[in-house]
Amino acid sequence: MKALILAAGVSRRLYPYTYSLPKCLLEVEGKPIIHYQLEALNELGINEITIIVGYYRETLISNLKKNFPDLNFKFLINHHYFETNTAYSIYVGKAELNSNHILMNADVIYPRELLKKIFYSEYENALAIDIKPCGREEVKVIDGSEHRIVAIGKELIEKNCLGEFIGVAKLSKNFVINFLKSIEQLIKAGGKNDYFEAAIQPLLNEFRVNYVDVSEFNCLEIDFIEDLKLARELFKEK
Repeated sequence: MKALILAAGVSRRLYPYTYSLPKCLLEVEGKPIIHYQLEALNELGINEITIIVGYYRETLISNLKKNFPDLNFKFLINHHYFETNTAYSIYVGKAELNSNHILMNADVIYPRELLKKIFYSEYENALAIDIKPCGREEVKVIDGSEHRIVAIGKELIEKNCLGEFIGVAKLSKNFVINFLKSIEQLIKAGGKNDYFEAAIQPLLNEFRVNYVDVSEFNCLEIDFIEDLKLARELFKEK
């Protein structure tokens, strides 16, 4: 099992906090967001980690090499980070997606137990879902019974949705191969600014993709200043 982390974005919605810092290095309880993820991966024995970088990449690379010297990083650059989105970052990393993978966005904070639940789940392809009412901003999923996802995306009708996909997934090698084909088709069709979930949607009829309920854990995607403040409150040491 390997890991791919998407960490290229500019995060304008978090200005001024991200004027000169990549979002994943913002600190929550004295620790950068991405450190929570890397500690969880390390505990599971996953040390082959590809990170797609872009915005202030030198700062990020230096930080991770210093703080995680035992992890085997490969840093790939999305040079178009200002005008692209996560689908294009996946495209940049396509040569490394050749096995079972943990895929995650670098701006999600969660405890180690959440990743363990995904990793040890019985499903070959599992997405971490925070079961809750959702708004327009969240990437949402629809449950087709037996924990199978039948639709994913931001544009789904909120009342029909199970909850939010928090950007953490376990994917089988077979799924990854077809996911990359879907990514390439999306990019060629002009989808450089799409989220990678747009390339998962066409595969849901062909492949079984299940969800794992992670609503028992404190987990949060950091998109806005309000999210950062909430994360700092949720993860405050008691």
